[in-house]
Amino acid sequence: MAETTAASAPPDERLVRVGPLSRLLTRPDIGALLGAIAIFFAFAYFARAVNWLSDPGIAAGWTDQAAQYGIVAVPVALLMIGGEFDLSAGVMIGSSGLLLGYLTTFQNMNVWPAIALVLLFGVVIGLINGITVVRTKLPSFIVTLATFFVLQGVNAAGTLKLTGQTAIQNIDSASGFNSARMIFSGDLTHYDFKVKVLWWIGITIVGAWLLAKTRFGNWIYSAGGEPNSARNVGVPVARTKILLFVMTSVTAALMGIIEALELRSMQAGEGIGLEFIFIICAVVGGCLLTGGFGSVIGTFFGAAMLGMVQLGIVDSQWDSNWTFTFQGGILFAAVMLNTLIRSRAQKAR
Repeated sequence: MAETTAASAPPDERLVRVGPLSRLLTRPDIGALLGAIAIFFAFAYFARAVNWLSDPGIAAGWTDQAAQYGIVAVPVALLMIGGEFDLSAGVMIGSSGLLLGYLTTFQNMNVWPAIALVLLFGVVIGLINGITVVRTKLPSFIVTLATFFVLQGVNAAGTLKLTGQTAIQNIDSASGFNSARMIFSGDLTHYDFKVKVLWWIGITIVGAWLLAKTRFGNWIYSAGGEPNSARNVGVPVARTKILLFVMTSVTAALMGIIEALELRSMQAGEGIGLEFIFIICAVVGGCLLTGGFGSVIGTFFGAAMLGMVQLGIVDSQWDSNWTFTFQGGILFAAVMLNTLIRSRAQKAR
């Protein structure tokens, strides 16, 4: 019996061996992480007079600011990965806080049922935005911009008619205020860390889990990347996008509740302009404006970065108007870096 020896097959030249460092550099969140580290140590130098690096009170300040951005930026990032925008997220903060103030101050409602109604209001606005976008096929930019102007007008005109001024005061006089404030906007320690930081971290963990570990996360990527192909294989694209709009509006309503309980009042113009900050956090975190690519963890670091910039400029005793310049520079650098990371990720496949 003849004995044959099989030669070992040569390696396929089409397969590229990718090392750990190369894989790391294809992650959408790596740019935000490196940027946050760089900005932290930059302000540790420029704001060394106030002990930026070692003072817990400084950390409490910038994490408080970052939490204000990050709580809403996480669902905004998910929505952008799903291929849509929500320009009404900022004004929803003011609308929700004003609604809470109206229910507790003018209707003498306990804070807790008022909070439930405010969150329900967030669901309704999210449904209106989402259903309008998927049914009419209009760009979400246009639909949510219209919602922005409607809510802005209602906030200003409605508050003025009710109170004769552009704010609702004395929310702390309502029953249930103290317990609600402790849960939503109380202090964690004597260094003035806020409970909202825990909300920010918790929402980030839930968002990252949804995106990476659930079927819904796969639907989000598919809806934003190749919606037509996704529909053909049974992905409920319309339902996914509607849910993302609802999540965004509800977290904006949550942020309105947090702000109203913390400030004990709410201005009619509260939140206006933050919609762009949320988008910047998401883009810095690795989200593409075209959808289908991004990271919740990166968005977390993006919010941290902007929070550090907001406080660091003041602590460095610079003109606070430079904040906008920093935000624009960070956005531009993030877009360039994300484009590079995206191209590396495609080549590594």
